[in-house]
Amino acid sequence: MAAQHTGKGARSGDSPDPTGRAADTADRALFDRTGLVQGRYGSAGPPDTGVKVFGRAWSAPVVVVPHPDRTRPGQERAAIRASAAAGLPAVVSTPPWSATPAGDGDGAGDGPPWSVAPAGDGVVPPWLDVTAVRDRRAARELAVRAQDAGFGALTLGLAPGPGPRPAAYWSVLATLRPVTSLPLLAAGTDTARDALRAVEAGADGVVASGLDRLPLIADAVGGAVPVLLDGGVRTGADLVVALALGADAVVLRPDTPGTEGAAPDLPGLVRDFARAMEFTGAGAVTDLGREVIRVQTAPADPAPAPVPPVPEAAPGPAPALRRTELHSALSDPVLDTMNFLNEVTFRYPDAISFAPGRPYDGFFDTEQVFTHARRYLDHLAERGHTPRQIRTALYQYGPTAGLIRDIIADSLRTDEGIDVPAEALVVTLGAQEAMLLALRALIGGPEDVLLVSSPCYVGIVGAARLLDIEVHPVEEREDGLACADVDAAARGLRARGKRPRVLYVLPDHANPSGNTLDLTTREELLRTAAHHGMLILEDSPYRMVSPGPRLPTLKALDRDRRVVHLGSFSKTVFPGARVGYVVADQPVSDDAGGTTLLAAELAKIKSMVTVNTPSLSQAAVAGALLAARGRVSEMNTDAAAYYGEAMRSVLRHLDLDLPADRRARLGVRWNEPAGGFFLSVRVPFRADEAALTRSAQQFGVIWTPMEHFHPGGGGRNGIRLSISYLTPAEIQEGTARLIRFIEAECAANERSGT
Repeated sequence: MAAQHTGKGARSGDSPDPTGRAADTADRALFDRTGLVQGRYGSAGPPDTGVKVFGRAWSAPVVVVPHPDRTRPGQERAAIRASAAAGLPAVVSTPPWSATPAGDGDGAGDGPPWSVAPAGDGVVPPWLDVTAVRDRRAARELAVRAQDAGFGALTLGLAPGPGPRPAAYWSVLATLRPVTSLPLLAAGTDTARDALRAVEAGADGVVASGLDRLPLIADAVGGAVPVLLDGGVRTGADLVVALALGADAVVLRPDTPGTEGAAPDLPGLVRDFARAMEFTGAGAVTDLGREVIRVQTAPADPAPAPVPPVPEAAPGPAPALRRTELHSALSDPVLDTMNFLNEVTFRYPDAISFAPGRPYDGFFDTEQVFTHARRYLDHLAERGHTPRQIRTALYQYGPTAGLIRDIIADSLRTDEGIDVPAEALVVTLGAQEAMLLALRALIGGPEDVLLVSSPCYVGIVGAARLLDIEVHPVEEREDGLACADVDAAARGLRARGKRPRVLYVLPDHANPSGNTLDLTTREELLRTAAHHGMLILEDSPYRMVSPGPRLPTLKALDRDRRVVHLGSFSKTVFPGARVGYVVADQPVSDDAGGTTLLAAELAKIKSMVTVNTPSLSQAAVAGALLAARGRVSEMNTDAAAYYGEAMRSVLRHLDLDLPADRRARLGVRWNEPAGGFFLSVRVPFRADEAALTRSAQQFGVIWTPMEHFHPGGGGRNGIRLSISYLTPAEIQEGTARLIRFIEAECAANERSGT
């Protein structure tokens, strides 16, 4: 055991650390690297944050340990009262470490704090820490008086101050156990062995002294007694992480500097905890397991913090798995990027976020879903379907290639000039599944290589990694992809004995750069692909939500079926439908002389992956297309105007906050997209996740590091800004904060000489 049981993981020979700040530093590093995984489905109502520990119901799994400050004797009492009001227990210190007054609570002297134990049904009583009581007889008497006074538990080693020496620790537990029925908790638990020994000595609960120790201690105890975590918890997301790693509750040590009587904002913490639970999809505390968290790769610092360990052998019948035994793609940082992009805004809820590339949901109306579905069902009836056939179409699996291919084909013909038969389409679960199907079908062996314009959407790189496909990035220039660079990359691959098989490109308002290919480049790109025998995988989700005239898609310009076109209704109808499509009209011949379309081959793969796209989602999308007569562009006129104005507003405020002469001196520049959701900013410092953390914490603004989008490395000095989900007021304030952050980083670079 630790020589000093401060509850904060002190080691033999350490001096007391009543603030807990030394251990908090390591815990905070781990919490900052541990993110939450967004749940696919949430609970039916608000999450239930309540728990029951030692037979008592708490509003949340939190125990408050106020720091006794003898210069402000009312401060500890204020925290204890705030805890009781919030439905949470607090730990009272015994003299000489407690500043809580004796007697009726109005004085300022030392003494047994009996008056702070509230009475009444439903009140969560405080706990009493007996760490400072070294005399065994006095400890027994104290335990008896605490039980009579209505305290809820006794703790050893949880309050600040020097605790008993290790040799005496176990005997103190044994001394207290026979004289009280109150739960006894052993704090300062550093190892699984310590935890088991504490339980054997009579402890009813143990307190792990750090996040890195928690999983092993929780697994060793195996649910026999509650396990609490002492260390580093500040936010609701931290609380979710602790519970997911095995804690039944956490110890909160609020910093309450300032005026006498200051108290922690416990209701705010409980609300933050509920939001974090909702983000993971958890309806109750018992839903929080290790699957709701992920640990980010440590930054390249001289002394990186340790990663919370996963036990080599977990309890229960399931065998332990090691990451090295799983597919190598699961260790690739690119697979963490999607979760990072989803989570980063949530981790800093008070910051203005330029990170999420999702559509503004102010255009969505819940009733529209039902209206769209009814419109499609009426369409089926108008075409002569019987009620039984309509029911089957809605409730059954449906054809793998999709129910609404004809409606999508009509829309593409009307709105995009892409004239293909319905049989050339496969309806997919968003464009992400379309990418997976296309790559799996088109990349036939290890010599086949996928080229991507870089920076590029991380979803295509992640899909390639999962399929063991080699990815070759073609770096964009500042104005976008250059055909000469594609040609050079293809020649270089052929010189290595590789086949440049597919080029993935976003021609319109690309994610993340915001660049758009001009008409000349589009036509030249088709000629370059034909010269090298390549196919082009075209992805263009932002066309219909951008203002102004649109250039033709590569597929509309395609004369020899060289383009496989990916589409999605996530930005144009609504993301929750998860409906996309792939246009694959390339003929596929076999040795027997037969010919099919590539779409039919993709459908074979889909039948083994997702079987089909949900009929209800297809019905909602089809109804929207029918109501708009297939003209998605007209359906999104208001949305396109909104996003266009948002983009212009961001560019306008950037220019006002950092005028051209000032940004030229600093070496800052940005592009000026006419549409889409994104623009890119180049800065003279490294814009990595560490810089993002400083931006969020110190300046209250969030963005996305461009290096996430460079599969071959690069983008170290790039920032992606998303304009799609902010109000005009947030844009104005957010750009001002961003420029203050950029100027501060530039100044720091100048001072350091980098």
